[in-house]
Amino acid sequence: MAEAIAFDIAVRLITKLSSIALSQIGQLWNFKDDLDDLKRTIARIQAVLLDAEERSVTSNVVKVWLHELKDALYDAEDLLDDVQTEALRKDLMSGNKLTKEVRVFFSSSNQFAYGLKMGGKIKARFAFIQGQISELKLVERDLPVETPFTAKRRRQTHSFVGKEEIIGRDGDKAALLKLLLEKEFQSEENVIIVPIVGIGGLGKTALAQFVYNHERVKDHFGLRMWVCVSDVFDVKTIVANIIKSVTHQAPNQNLEMDQLQTQLRDKIDGKKYLLVLDDIWNEEGEQWFSLKKLLMGGTRGSRIIVTTRSHRVAKVTSKCQPYVLEGLSDDDAWSLFKQIAFEQRYADSTNPFFLEIGTQILERCGSLSHKDYS
Repeated sequence: MAEAIAFDIAVRLITKLSSIALSQIGQLWNFKDDLDDLKRTIARIQAVLLDAEERSVTSNVVKVWLHELKDALYDAEDLLDDVQTEALRKDLMSGNKLTKEVRVFFSSSNQFAYGLKMGGKIKARFAFIQGQISELKLVERDLPVETPFTAKRRRQTHSFVGKEEIIGRDGDKAALLKLLLEKEFQSEENVIIVPIVGIGGLGKTALAQFVYNHERVKDHFGLRMWVCVSDVFDVKTIVANIIKSVTHQAPNQNLEMDQLQTQLRDKIDGKKYLLVLDDIWNEEGEQWFSLKKLLMGGTRGSRIIVTTRSHRVAKVTSKCQPYVLEGLSDDDAWSLFKQIAFEQRYADSTNPFFLEIGTQILERCGSLSHKDYS
């Protein structure tokens, strides 16, 4: 539907605007002000999208407004991509830090995206679209957590990974296997929770996928389950997804929480299981403890892997020390970069021009190639 599409684009666009403002413009506050203005405008428009969706069913005027918004969001996203690409290209070619060329996003001198007037046109289009909110009497609403578009904000993960996708990490693989398979674990609880913590892009999910599919792990645990949690930590949804991971069939949507928890405990109680809860963001202990109580029926030796970017999540979910994932070594980072970036593989990776650009890009990706956290 138009509203769902527009919401997803708006979320991506606000994220990109935040990213540019924080990491690319430095001291160029005039440019930052323009970006912040656009971000606030889009956020205001985003707040009325649910009302617009409902009213578009009976109002052609609102339906047209939604289509105009969707087109404007697409154009703005394309323009931001061009700004980022061109700024990076100029920076790499010149060897200098970003200078005033990024200011051209909203100026008439923008030569590289959609012609001379696109930046100004996009500002004007969003100002017009926002101005129509009052005329159409659109009402701001909070999006309910159950809406399908909120769940799309972050990627959905799965349990499979090809061995060729994991570069380096031999020490991490061995350490995690030991945590999963070690019999003498100092804990009174049958089910041990092992948090993997690290910033985005370090490979937490890939590492969890590797150990999940390891032959020793398959032999050790009678039951293995994988659930991607992501944005919305809803206990009922997570329980239903755990059941689905066991039975390969979604439970009846009309079941109440009490019926679901009975099904869950019937599947896992008395079994030595491995459960991966991937990409947890919720830092509220109350919700976690509500879920944890339902998972403690496994036999001694059961494990739950939690992957998260947050040290607070790790502290809330487990009494154990979290496994903090560090950056790749320089050699492994370069191997990974070549695998992803060079289409011609060997030919590209020996081209001096590509080598120079690749080296500069890796230097900017400090979290990938260096053990550096903030």
